[in-house]
Amino acid sequence: MPRPDDHRRPLWVFGYGSLIWNPGFSYGDAQIATLQGYRRSFCMRSIHHRGTVAQPGLVLALDREAEARCQGLAFEIPGRIAPETLEYLRARELISAAYLETTQPVTLADGRAVEAVTYVIDRDHAQYCGGLPLEEQARIIAQAVGGRGPNAEYLVNTAAHLAELGLHDPELAWLVDRLRTI
Repeated sequence: MPRPDDHRRPLWVFGYGSLIWNPGFSYGDAQIATLQGYRRSFCMRSIHHRGTVAQPGLVLALDREAEARCQGLAFEIPGRIAPETLEYLRARELISAAYLETTQPVTLADGRAVEAVTYVIDRDHAQYCGGLPLEEQARIIAQAVGGRGPNAEYLVNTAAHLAELGLHDPELAWLVDRLRTI
């Protein structure tokens, strides 16, 4: 894990969900990047941002899967602002400790391999819900609302921004289509 007090080197952060369209931090470069061994999945119950304890929503997380790969954006954060960026990310992403802060190797679109701070799901956490059928995911997402707004907005924004980047996620596309009929 990069040390937050190391001001000489940039910090890379891998975004695969809302960080793509709402990073909330300054960065120098952003490139499409690929992470091996994980898949983007609505496998985390959201009780803060896109749902409540009484009616949890679903948010994306990276779920480990040996042959999987996930494409997203890697953000390069200048070393001088790395400490405040990590502080911001930890407050945002580790709100309920369902994510684990890890450093993962990602391959950038320009061919470089970098180590990036990456938030992955803790399968032992109570909010983990991997394996939900897509129909159930759609029903939950259609109904849930949390502190940052409707769960459906989160899904639609993520799918739209992935499409803008030329990245296709078949499950997200199916869920967006299904929301139109619910």
